[in-house]
Amino acid sequence: MLLVQGLKMNFRLIFVMDLLDSVVVHAKRGERNKYVPIHLFSSIVNSSDPVQVMEEIRPVEVYIADLNRLMGTGSNKKTLKAIRNDNRKTRITVDYGIKNQEDLKEVVEAEICDSIILGTETASLDLIDEVSKCTNDICVSIDLFNKQVLTKDKSMKMEPLKLLQELNAYPIRDVIVLELDKVGTKSGIDFEFLSRAVADSEHEIICGGGVRSCEDVYEMEAIGVKGALVATAVHDGAIPVSLLRDIG
Repeated sequence: MLLVQGLKMNFRLIFVMDLLDSVVVHAKRGERNKYVPIHLFSSIVNSSDPVQVMEEIRPVEVYIADLNRLMGTGSNKKTLKAIRNDNRKTRITVDYGIKNQEDLKEVVEAEICDSIILGTETASLDLIDEVSKCTNDICVSIDLFNKQVLTKDKSMKMEPLKLLQELNAYPIRDVIVLELDKVGTKSGIDFEFLSRAVADSEHEIICGGGVRSCEDVYEMEAIGVKGALVATAVHDGAIPVSLLRDIG
């Protein structure tokens, strides 16, 4: 129990919701055309309505990906507003597929989150530079597939650890190392790679993809990782929902 309490105090377990057409879906390997409503997979929720899922999970912190925005098929802004309005005490971080300053302005004016994701899948290094000069409450997501950076920006086409070093020049909140090919698979963590990421980055490192259990979390905490995105291991019961809540 002391170990669990220590985990709650020192490690950020960030619940993940992937929204597609205003429904929470079970993400797996980044194959978005194959995602299914979360209630068809989950052992802990009976609905895929995001507001109801939040009511059942009650996380301290949540990461929400607007898959419609990321895929260029619309947005879930109305749903995100409803989540924000019903969860004022929850720290909400959103990946809205931001490509430019206009997208950023839309998110800020909508007041849907506490922290904004700039992901390599959609954002550019120039945009990260511009935004970091105005606020340090942004999070950069290094989106990977088979350890290759997913990006359309030629200036970020480099080894992920090299990109981590480049990001040291910017005053950003933290960096998510998101291995999309591991999302939803519980295939395990590359602890050696994460150890190198922690050593190379001056920002806090958050792991995304492949988390199997509390044992993985303990080991990540031991090597200096500051948090992890979790969904599949929560929905199948491997990580207790209670660890996502403020029980203090």
